[in-house]
Amino acid sequence: MQLPEHVTEEVRKRLRRVGGQVQGVERMLEEGRDCKEIVAQISAATKALEQAGFRLVAAGLTYCLEHPEEAEADGYGVDSVQKMFMRLA
Repeated sequence: MQLPEHVTEEVRKRLRRVGGQVQGVERMLEEGRDCKEIVAQISAATKALEQAGFRLVAAGLTYCLEHPEEAEADGYGVDSVQKMFMRLA
């Protein structure tokens, strides 16, 4: 399945944000910052990463619903997309 360009760009933007958050966590550890602050930043990075995954699943589901025969042939039938969703949930 070919992802639409706007979806790819949106996911890449989220991943860049996650990368920045992870780097921020590393700096916080080096600086000896408070545990609560570090955990809050890790939580934010985790949520951003999950959102990237959910966006990809949403694109897969949209493709599956709009082009059911092609999606099935590409290995993106409803069951496959549902399994991807469950891995993230």
